[in-house]
Amino acid sequence: MHKFAMMTTALLMSVGPSAMAQDTIVLPGEVRTYVLEQNTPSIQYEGEIIVGQPVPDVVEVYPIPDQPDYAYAIVNERRVIVNPKTHTIVQVLE
Repeated sequence: MHKFAMMTTALLMSVGPSAMAQDTIVLPGEVRTYVLEQNTPSIQYEGEIIVGQPVPDVVEVYPIPDQPDYAYAIVNERRVIVNPKTHTIVQVLE
């Protein structure tokens, strides 16, 4: 049993912060609805859009009314929710 606990701990430590940063965030329904309804133009970007990473500087981030903790952008036709202070991607809406 001790060996199993050690193996589990080692496995969890090897996952790394990038994999753990991709946990799904439960957004308020109105945030998701608002972002899906917007006709904002998409920005084309050749890099990857990764949860937990900031959006590139070329991407304009738009505020969400009455939701100071969330903003959004549309990159490569994908809608992303970002932290408006850090521009870190919180979730990609599929």
